[in-house]
Amino acid sequence: MAKLCYLAVTQFKRLFDMHKVVISGTGLWVAPEVISNDELVVAFNAYAQRYNKENAAAIAAGTLAAVAESSAEFIEKASGIKRRYVMDKAGVLDPTRMRPHFTPRPDDALSLQAEMGVAAARQALAAAGREAADIDMVICAASNMQRPYPAMAVEIQGTLGAGGYAFDMNVACSSATFGLEQAINAVKTGSARAALVINPEICSAHLAWEDRDCHFIFGDVCTALVIERADAAKSENCWEVLGTKLATSFSNNIRNNAGFLSRCEDRNPADRDQLFRQEGRKVFKEVCPMAAEHISSQLASLGFEAGGVRRFWLHQANLAMNQLIGKRLLGHEASADEAPVILDEFANTASAGSIIAFHRHSRDLKAGDVGVICSFGAGYSIGSIVARKR
Repeated sequence: MAKLCYLAVTQFKRLFDMHKVVISGTGLWVAPEVISNDELVVAFNAYAQRYNKENAAAIAAGTLAAVAESSAEFIEKASGIKRRYVMDKAGVLDPTRMRPHFTPRPDDALSLQAEMGVAAARQALAAAGREAADIDMVICAASNMQRPYPAMAVEIQGTLGAGGYAFDMNVACSSATFGLEQAINAVKTGSARAALVINPEICSAHLAWEDRDCHFIFGDVCTALVIERADAAKSENCWEVLGTKLATSFSNNIRNNAGFLSRCEDRNPADRDQLFRQEGRKVFKEVCPMAAEHISSQLASLGFEAGGVRRFWLHQANLAMNQLIGKRLLGHEASADEAPVILDEFANTASAGSIIAFHRHSRDLKAGDVGVICSFGAGYSIGSIVARKR
């Protein structure tokens, strides 16, 4: 009986033994073509002139609004963006099309998002010193999936040769950090040994390139991270996860109504609400204080102050937003060393933005340095991970 009790207690204890978890590798796949602000403006203004000419009578009658022209100065002042990587440049810059052109692939060919995901995942695995067979959990976390099912994550899992299980998830621009928490918790509790979190973002496909207020916002990219037990990690560039925090609060200020019911509603795919749209000023006013408070409260719960954080890898949506959040946290405008900016090169890449910043700007830090990965976006949603360099 005593032996049975001992075994029961031991088994019970194992259920609650938590493993230390690290981020041991990252990967970044970049779309093959680049659009500068100047190129984008030429195409947009040609579209605006064509639209205004074709609708001159309605515009004169006041039943339609004229489309105002854009400028590179306007784009950079509004966002801090200078260029973006895209999957298809020609379609976006065609004033008669204003969207990328993709060729459908047969079911037995690797899907476009899976292709991106596999490329980024292989980079992350190499950085972690791991093989795909070492992975037993794959999460594909992105703002949009190219199909409802089968899950992109399962296709990526199969192509890589990973084991275990895989699933997709979407929390808009916070998809990566929300996915990271799921992976971290799975490894921490022992339900997975090592996990891949992959963020294939084809943002050019859900952007209204004809809308002056947002035609410059997005770019295409894919990031990936390996999450594993600290005691099994091989990489020399590991970040121990100290804590995660997620929060959501419903808002219509960032919205996209495209979905499987659109067909049944007899919707036109070109309808404005079938693509990304936002109330930018409201988002700025509401999300910035939420994100700053979210980060500061998480740091406080872990015994840290913002001033003791070596680096913040923030969501890359808008330069002014990051500057304001940095100022609220630090009491001064964050330097490029304190909060690196990558959106000038990549534009807003939805959930991948903060991960690109981490991928590009983490290797130079020293053992013991603490950093925060934080995303925020539609939902509203905010996710953050506090980690320390090993």
